[in-house]
Amino acid sequence: MPATHHIEPTLETIRWGGFDAAFPPVKTVDPGDLVILECVSGAPDVMPPAGSGLAIPPRLAAIHAAAPPRHGPHILTGPVAVRGAEPGDCLRVDIERIDLGCDWGFCAFRPLAGTLPEDFPYKRVLHIPVDREAMTCRVPVGPGVTIPLSPFFGVMGVAGPEEWGTISTKEPRAHGGNLDNKEIGAGATLFLPVFTPGANFSAGDGHGVQGDGEVCINALEICLTGHFRLNLEKGGGAKDPVLRFPRAETPTHYISMGMHEDLDLAMKQALREMIAFIVSRTNLSSADAYQLCSLAVDFHVTQTVNGEKGVHGMLKKGLFF
Repeated sequence: MPATHHIEPTLETIRWGGFDAAFPPVKTVDPGDLVILECVSGAPDVMPPAGSGLAIPPRLAAIHAAAPPRHGPHILTGPVAVRGAEPGDCLRVDIERIDLGCDWGFCAFRPLAGTLPEDFPYKRVLHIPVDREAMTCRVPVGPGVTIPLSPFFGVMGVAGPEEWGTISTKEPRAHGGNLDNKEIGAGATLFLPVFTPGANFSAGDGHGVQGDGEVCINALEICLTGHFRLNLEKGGGAKDPVLRFPRAETPTHYISMGMHEDLDLAMKQALREMIAFIVSRTNLSSADAYQLCSLAVDFHVTQTVNGEKGVHGMLKKGLFF
């Protein structure tokens, strides 16, 4: 029977801002096991002030007090190794459930970052209360704006190839990482290529809600707990002899992804990934798939703020297969 593993964010189970094949796993699980990762978010400089009525979670405060090494912006829980995973395999991550871990989140921008740094050359942090029962947040601008929540993890990924060394969580790459794709929430599945034995999956950067683009740098950054069922598809799976780049699936759509510092090239990659996906599942030519993408696939700007910009293509299920 598949086991369930619960991993809390402690100094022994988190990495701040980095993926690395050399990071030892905090847990090794069997394919099909459920892994519950508690994830915390935010550096000390974006915490709510004393007297605000917004409490900093004790586990996050303990991490701040210890000041572990930082390789990038996000606190990740993991990595978790999957027994039997080898380079060339596909790690299938079924996101069965996402729970809020805090009654507030934050959204900020700062100089020299975001989509419009020339227009906003200063720092601003909003602390945003969350109503867990109503699943909404109240943004303190003007008279206040209430937005429904739609939680997901901005960062989900495996260790990259050994030769990459330690890489920041800021940029999404072939290993996944800072995808910031709001479609990959509860009920979705993320497929990641495996580059190192065990795969070494980590998650963090909880988002309560985000618009496509994530234009000011942040979504609603919040602590989340994710229920991830980790499975293997050997050799990439029967329909994907070698999975080279992340893709995803929701109950309604198949999703391709592209990332590049040039948004045009990110779009081309997302399109090529979708063409290849369609061809792998049909007897259609690449030219057929190219034209069908123009007719029936929606391409969205995922985010424009992580150095490597993102585009994702969405193909409705049942249309071709």
